[in-house]
Amino acid sequence: MTKIKITDLKKKLKEFDQKELIQLVTELYKLNKDVQDFLSSKFIGEKAVEALFESAKKKVNDEFLPDKGFGKMRLGEARDAITNFKKITGDQLRTLDLMLFYVEVGTEFTNTYGDIDGRFYDSMISMYNKVISECAKDEKLFKIFHDRLSSVIEDSSGIG
Repeated sequence: MTKIKITDLKKKLKEFDQKELIQLVTELYKLNKDVQDFLSSKFIGEKAVEALFESAKKKVNDEFLPDKGFGKMRLGEARDAITNFKKITGDQLRTLDLMLFYVEVGTEFTNTYGDIDGRFYDSMISMYNKVISECAKDEKLFKIFHDRLSSVIEDSSGIG
């Protein structure tokens, strides 16, 4: 599939009048859920971002510990929920919160159901290290997440 380059897209968009641009954005909104979420976060703001955060958090939780039944433990699905949230909102604090939540529910899952496999633990360690790395750059973030980071260490002792 041939795709338009950003520079060509910008040139074409400059040729549009306001009414045509509104129509184009409206069509994009109708076509794509990510566009709906992105525009909602831009125009509605905090309320929309919080709703997107809660939705992403539920998706992560449901892969491990859903309200009913057993988690499918699709690590990619849980990570995608975090990545999509980050792309759509650009909210660093909540993205880190989701990343740490991923590790927390993963740890709870393995403590509940027993040892998993190396890929699972590698994913947990990788995500934890990303959170630590960001916290090392910003003392404010470290203070926010310190207790939860310490709890993961305690809760994961003796597993994997």
